[in-house]
Amino acid sequence: MKRILVTGNAGSGKSTLARKIAAELDLPYHSLDRVVWQPGWKKTPKEERDRQVRELTDQDQWVIDGVSYAVQEVADTVVFLDMPRRLCFWRAFKRNWKHAFHSRPELPPNCPEILIVPTLCRIIWNFPGAIRPGILERIAKAQPTQSSFHVTSGEDLARLLPALGDARSVKHSQLES
Repeated sequence: MKRILVTGNAGSGKSTLARKIAAELDLPYHSLDRVVWQPGWKKTPKEERDRQVRELTDQDQWVIDGVSYAVQEVADTVVFLDMPRRLCFWRAFKRNWKHAFHSRPELPPNCPEILIVPTLCRIIWNFPGAIRPGILERIAKAQPTQSSFHVTSGEDLARLLPALGDARSVKHSQLES
């Protein structure tokens, strides 16, 4: 387990968990927010974004948080934080409040949360129907060498880090509530 993707809805806890996993397993951490966004909440052009994703995934070891099918394809472990929408809204609100007028650490400069609230609400609301099915489909079609963890509750999350330590010998893992 050297290439781990932590994916899920906005506000699901991707960045927090990815940083924790990276620290526990002594792996470099990267946030796709730094790839997707440029200062002032401007989107990175697709070609540049694809190049930066390739640079990250070409490395031998990493923990990456974000939603990217390209990263999901090359990860040896995928952690899907499939949390309830209401929880994602609550966590996003708490995060936005804390970083309302300045950038979160994983974002480029001049990306205060207050400017992205309407977009963030749309992302959270539309995720279950628009993005979630693709993530689950790719997990189902993954190579036998790719481990996956489908985290749907706090109980799953509490079991995740010990399970990741054991996953080196497991091909596919599914955490159930």
